[in-house]
Amino acid sequence: MHLDVLDLRNFYYRTQLGRVAQRAIRDRMVELWPPLNGQTVAGFGFAVPLLRPYLADARRVVGLMPGPQGVMPWPAGMENVSVLCEETHWPLPTGLVDRLVLMHGLETSENPSAVLEEAHRVLGPGGKALFVVPNRAGLWSRRDATPFGFGRPYSAAQLEAQMKRHGFTPERSQTVLHVPPSQTPFWLRTARFWETVGRRLPWLSGGVLMIEASKQVYAPTRGGLGAVVRRPLRVLEGVGQPVPTPQASPRR
Repeated sequence: MHLDVLDLRNFYYRTQLGRVAQRAIRDRMVELWPPLNGQTVAGFGFAVPLLRPYLADARRVVGLMPGPQGVMPWPAGMENVSVLCEETHWPLPTGLVDRLVLMHGLETSENPSAVLEEAHRVLGPGGKALFVVPNRAGLWSRRDATPFGFGRPYSAAQLEAQMKRHGFTPERSQTVLHVPPSQTPFWLRTARFWETVGRRLPWLSGGVLMIEASKQVYAPTRGGLGAVVRRPLRVLEGVGQPVPTPQASPRR
C-alpha cells in the first residue's frame, strides 16, 4: 500500500532525519549519474527529493506520482514537473527516458511486475534505472517511523532476480543510510561519518538498497529457414510455357 504524499513530504522536508536521508541518497545517486545536458530524467513513486540536481541541465525532468499515493506540486517556487498517474500506465512515450529512478514506488505497489514493465517500456535503448528500496537486512525496514518501514523490503538477490525477469541487467549494487533511523541529535550530527564508514566496510548493511540496471535490447533476428537448398525441386518448371506439337513422320 502506498503512503500518502503528505506524509512523505513531511518526512523528507520537515524532519531532520528525513533531510539526512534525502541528502545521503541523493549524493550517492549524483555520484552514479552526474547531471548531463540533454537527458530526460524521470522519477516514479516519491523520487522528487532526488531530482533537484538535474533541473538545471536536463532536457526534461518528470516526477511521476501514483494515484494511491497522491501528488503534490514540485519543485517549490518553480514550474511544476510532477504529474499524477496510474502506477501501471505512465503518461510517457515508449523509449523517452534516459535515466529513471524509483523510490517508494516498487516496494509499496500491489503489482510490482506491472511497475517494472512500465519502467522497461519508458526507458530508451541504453537507458539506466536506479531502484531505491528498503534493505531487508537493514535497520530502517524494521521501523515504521520512516517511509522505508512500509512495503516489502528486498535483498539484493531478490530484487535483481525480479529485475532480470523484466528485461533489466543489474550493473551496480550498494547500500545507503548506515546511520540508525533515530531522531537523537548525536546520530543526526554524525550521519556523514557513518555514511563514510559504511562505504569503506561493505559488510555493514545500510538501511536502503540501491541497484542500478540497464535496459536489455536484443538485436533483431532474421526469420525463415537458415539452410540453403542447393538443388531445389523444379516442381512447377514448365508450367505456363507452350508445349510443342509432335510432327507426323513422313510416309515411305
